[in-house]
Amino acid sequence: MLMEIQTLRQPVSRTISIPGSKSITNRCLLLAALAKGNSCLHNVLLSDDTDALMKNLSRLGVSLAIDRANHSVRIQGVEGIFPQKSTYLDCHDSGTVLRFLLPACGNQDGEFYFHGSSQLQKRPIQQLLDVLIQQGACISDQRLPLKINNTQRLRGGKITIFGGTSSQFLSGLLMSAPYYQQDSVFKTHDLVSEPYIRMTCAMMRQFGVFIDQRSDKTWHVRSAQTYLARNYWIEPDFSSASYFFAAAAVTNSTITILNLSRRKSLQGDKAFLDILEKMGCTIIDDENNIRVIGPKQLQGVDADMRDCSDTMMTLAAIAPFAQSPTRISNIGHVRVKESDRITAIVANLRALNIHVEEEETAITIYPSTPRGTTISSYHDHRIAMACSIIGLKVPNIIIQDPECISKTFPNFFEKLSLI
Repeated sequence: MLMEIQTLRQPVSRTISIPGSKSITNRCLLLAALAKGNSCLHNVLLSDDTDALMKNLSRLGVSLAIDRANHSVRIQGVEGIFPQKSTYLDCHDSGTVLRFLLPACGNQDGEFYFHGSSQLQKRPIQQLLDVLIQQGACISDQRLPLKINNTQRLRGGKITIFGGTSSQFLSGLLMSAPYYQQDSVFKTHDLVSEPYIRMTCAMMRQFGVFIDQRSDKTWHVRSAQTYLARNYWIEPDFSSASYFFAAAAVTNSTITILNLSRRKSLQGDKAFLDILEKMGCTIIDDENNIRVIGPKQLQGVDADMRDCSDTMMTLAAIAPFAQSPTRISNIGHVRVKESDRITAIVANLRALNIHVEEEETAITIYPSTPRGTTISSYHDHRIAMACSIIGLKVPNIIIQDPECISKTFPNFFEKLSLI
C-alpha cells in the first residue's frame, strides 16, 4: 500500500490530541499485573506493541478487562506470581515486550516459550540473556525462539549489565527486582536513553516500590516488596507529539498538543522541544498543553540525541529546511532498532535530493531543496511518520507501507490530515 501526503498551502493554527505514551503504557501494564490488587489504567495506548503485551499477560494468567472505546484497562494483579506455569508468548515486533517479559518470566517457576517476528529475531537480547543465566535462569537458546525453564526466582545481589545497546534491558530487570530472592544492586555503563530508566524508577515508586538511584549509576532495589494497585492516567506520547511539533516548525504554523506538560512529563523525548527552541521555534507550555509556533526560517543545530533518539528521524526530516547544517550525533545505538535507522533515514533523504553525510554514530544534513519521491518505510513506524512531515512542505511525497505506524500510533495519518 502507498499513501501520498498532502502539502500544506499556508501556515495554520491547529489543536491536536495525541494517544497515550507507549513507554508508560507498557510499564503500567506490567507493574499493574505484578501488583497486589486491582488497577485501572486510563488513556491507554492501544496499538500493536501494547496489544502484544496485553495478550501475553493474559496468556500468563493475568486477568485484564479492556475497554477500547474509552482507552482503559482494568487489571487484577497477581502479586508477582503468574498463574500460568507453561505458555507460549508471541512478542510480534516489539522489543519492549520481549525485554520486559524475559526478566519477568525468568523470575517465575515454569516453562515459557518466547517467539517473535523475523524482524524482532534480529534485535539484540544476548546481554540480557547473559544476566538472566548468571542469575539462575535456564534458557534454551541465544536468540528467538527460545524457552525459559525455571524452578526458582532470580537470585538478586550485584547485577551488572551493559547499557550501550538498549536501556530496556535494565528497565526490564529493575521492574522484576522486588520479587528476586534477595536485595539487588544494579550497575551499568555507557547507558543510552537514560531518561527511560528515570521513567522506570519513577513509575516503580508510583506503584509503591522503593528504589534508590545513586549518583554512581547504581540502583538499589530491596526484595520482598510488592507493587500496589492504583488508578493511573497515562500521559500522551511525546515521541508521537514530536511529529506535530516538527510540522509546526517546518510550516511556520502553530500547533497545540493537549494534556501534555514539558515540566511534569516522565518522558525523555520532551528534550526535542529544547532542540526546536534552538532552531528558532517558540514554545509555550501552560502546564496543561504545549504550543509550538514555527519561525519564518529554521536555523540548523548541533544536537546530541543519545537520550532522545526516537526523535532523531523527526529532526532529520526538518533539518533540510534550515538555513545552516544540522549535525545529529551520539546515535549509533539506533542502528539496532526496528531498522538500521541511520541507514534508513540517510537513504530516504538522499532519494529526496538532500545532501547528507553519514558516519557510524552521527549524520550531518545540509540545507537542500527536496523533491518528491516514494519513501521506503523499512517497516519502521518512526521512519514512516517522520518522513511524512516532509510531505507537508514538498509535493509528491508518497509513503510506502504506511500500515507500519500501527505499531505505536494507529491513527497517525488521520491526525496528520487535521493539520
